[in-house]
Amino acid sequence: MRMKEITTKEFFLLSGYIKEAYGINLKEEKKALVKGRLGNMVTQQGFQSFTDFYEYLVKDRTGKASRDLVNRITTNHTYFMREKEHFHFFQQEVLPALIKEAGTPDLRIWSAGCSSGEEPYTLAMLLEDYFKQGKKQWDTKILATDLSENALAKGKEGRYPAASLSPLPESWKSRYFAKVPKDSSRVEITAALKGEVIFRKFNLMEDRFSFKKPFDVIFCRNVMIYFDEETKNKLVQRFYDQLRPGGYLFIGHSETIDRRCSPFQYIKPAVYKKG
Repeated sequence: MRMKEITTKEFFLLSGYIKEAYGINLKEEKKALVKGRLGNMVTQQGFQSFTDFYEYLVKDRTGKASRDLVNRITTNHTYFMREKEHFHFFQQEVLPALIKEAGTPDLRIWSAGCSSGEEPYTLAMLLEDYFKQGKKQWDTKILATDLSENALAKGKEGRYPAASLSPLPESWKSRYFAKVPKDSSRVEITAALKGEVIFRKFNLMEDRFSFKKPFDVIFCRNVMIYFDEETKNKLVQRFYDQLRPGGYLFIGHSETIDRRCSPFQYIKPAVYKKG
């Protein structure tokens, strides 16, 4: 069955919907990407054109069409210890400062745009390694959120190619992973470590964030590269509002915050602090 062609008008209809709903800013040069990621679905589900799919999308009250769309359009590329300088700084500088200032044995960490789970699991392993036996005295569960239900399902499952563990210390590999039965090429996060990460679907374009308590640290890395400046600035302000005073925001090294528009204090490349 031949993949449907997408017209420029159809691209702008879909890209407009995606930007409004999810903040993802797809420029016209992404037309081929949209066709490639949605074309088979449009054909297989029996739509005569991308216009037919769009009309179904905006009328669908079940949420299925939007779920199908976001699962296909989002890019879920990540790996363990990605931008490892962040994790070293978090362990050597941020954690000691937060613990020293903590009024209660509670650290609230949010991995926003967690994809398939490598980032929050890396943080969970780092926390276990840092606290050692004293970990039981602290509540350090990590909130991991993403738009894509497919990515979240992979994170919850916690199974990864064994080769993807190469950036991790040997002690972590043996302590936090087990072999997958009947599949020597894959490993699985231990049940104990899985219990340290809470996966939830969450759209960063929500008008307001309704978390009950502020966070100590927010990781939102390589997500805002898909947003335009206005969307990014609004999101950065919402992150600022969700952090407690002295809390940290980590963004991707390819991303920046316009300090003329943000009250965040610059600490080092891609690391910011709420004063």
